[in-house]
Amino acid sequence: MSWKDTYKIWNEQTELDADVRADLDRLVTDQTQLEDAFYAPLEFGTAGMRGVIGAGINRMNIYTVRQATEGLARLMDTLDEKTRLRGVAISYDSRHKSQEFAFEAAKVLGAHGIPTFVFESLRPTPELSFAVRHLHTYAGIMITASHNPKQYNGYKIYGEDGAQMPPKESDLITGYIREVTDLFDVAVETKEHLIEAGLLKIIGSEVDQAYLENAKEVTIDRELVAEEGKTMKLIFTPLHGTGGMLGEKALRQAGFEDFTLVPEQALPDPDFSTVEHPNPEFTEAFDLAIKLGKAEKADLLVAVDPDADRLGAAVRQPDGEYKLLTGNQIAAVMLNYILTARKKAGTLPANAAVVKSIVSSEFATKVAEDFGASAINVLTGFKFIAEQIQHFEETNEHTFMLGFEESYGYLVRPFVRDKDAIQSLVLLAEVAAFYKKQGKNLYDGLQELFEKYGYFAEKTIALTFDGVEGAQEIKNLMVKFREDAPADFAGQKVVAVEDYASSERKVTDGQVEEIKLPKSNVLKYILADGTWIAVRPSGTEPKIKFYIGTQGKTLAEANEKCQSFEEAINAFIKG
Repeated sequence: MSWKDTYKIWNEQTELDADVRADLDRLVTDQTQLEDAFYAPLEFGTAGMRGVIGAGINRMNIYTVRQATEGLARLMDTLDEKTRLRGVAISYDSRHKSQEFAFEAAKVLGAHGIPTFVFESLRPTPELSFAVRHLHTYAGIMITASHNPKQYNGYKIYGEDGAQMPPKESDLITGYIREVTDLFDVAVETKEHLIEAGLLKIIGSEVDQAYLENAKEVTIDRELVAEEGKTMKLIFTPLHGTGGMLGEKALRQAGFEDFTLVPEQALPDPDFSTVEHPNPEFTEAFDLAIKLGKAEKADLLVAVDPDADRLGAAVRQPDGEYKLLTGNQIAAVMLNYILTARKKAGTLPANAAVVKSIVSSEFATKVAEDFGASAINVLTGFKFIAEQIQHFEETNEHTFMLGFEESYGYLVRPFVRDKDAIQSLVLLAEVAAFYKKQGKNLYDGLQELFEKYGYFAEKTIALTFDGVEGAQEIKNLMVKFREDAPADFAGQKVVAVEDYASSERKVTDGQVEEIKLPKSNVLKYILADGTWIAVRPSGTEPKIKFYIGTQGKTLAEANEKCQSFEEAINAFIKG
């Protein structure tokens, strides 16, 4: 069926949702956008789906949400009755349509007789992960587009361990989703009927309290926090999202009293009116926090993204300006503190381990090894970190200390099985207190680690390719890097190529080694000076990402090397 045929079916619906109808009427005047909305279904990958809100099969709307949920419901219908009736926990962020999409999902599941537990109001992604475990549901649904701009929304499915649904189950759900060819024929029940029948339960403060009780485990040195927490000045911004309420309570519970929420960004706002990209990776996300920080001479600024699973930070310098840290730097500083504090307290296990993605820095690896801890690499996607945690618990092979990805996502304590910015907020405040007690700041601590372990620098380059042709351009680039890769980058010879799609590591002397990780469309080049370059298409956005990790005798030298490798990558792409 052509995209025009699909559009015709949608346009002929007499009872189309009013907002979808309005968007459909708008698209008629823009054939390019109309084709993009209908040329292919919104991709449902291992991280769920994410897209622009609007009409069409390639958009986020109540019909694509119903279709995705029908896929989950059909999978659950194959389970034994006891497991099926454990139900599904559902949460949502501050974006346009988030609450509506959450209840649409509940209405589809309810039509199958599957119970749902829906939060009374918006809650962070990590609390949804916790709720799945706390309520012992079979699955969870989080309506969020994470850190994307305001026109986006998304849909993530979580498994019974609280992690995003693993590949096997995700593939089954995708198969069931594709069986739903008529999006307008998905059965739904009314919200009122489901509540009356006991198939829809509204949850809220009781889960908050249970989460916060577990969050007490994040604090390591309570005496330190009690001593410094009253005076260490912290500025916190939830960037118009879900993190404000729970983040504020978690900080106060830990013992931090002198903190301020950025007032313009403290309340939920689906338009993100003070920031174009609500992403703590971006400097502009800190503009208002920096302004307030300077006025209050705050030691530390912390921003979390709208669904509160990612965290960024900036540290006040002696001249009153603020220095932003990268995700890899935050992870190294937090890991060093965890291992230092646990060693001091006599609670550092002999089998301690940190788990990180293959595109994250080796900086944390150096820190871990110095303490006798293991550093374990997994594929990108926090579900793979969650799998390792589960493995640790089943085998006692390692004890989990920290999990992280370079994209500003960290997990401190495994009562959650996804990135958790609330936990990270509390721990990073403790790390800042640790250095404040010594008359230093967190950035001073980072410099000490550089001097001890080497100067590491990383860079992520994300190229966006929208529309019908964009997906093919991304595929073409992966083919080019796979089949026509250069022998060197910026004068540094490629000494090994790791292809995670074929599970092979090829060394330039002809030796071939097996990569013992699940297959994934990722390439990684190891260069003669120890630099690595990775290439991977995004699983949730129309982007291809390039990662660079290098090291120098100084931070300036490492950053200069990053720049030269970035130029080499761009030259190869254009060549």
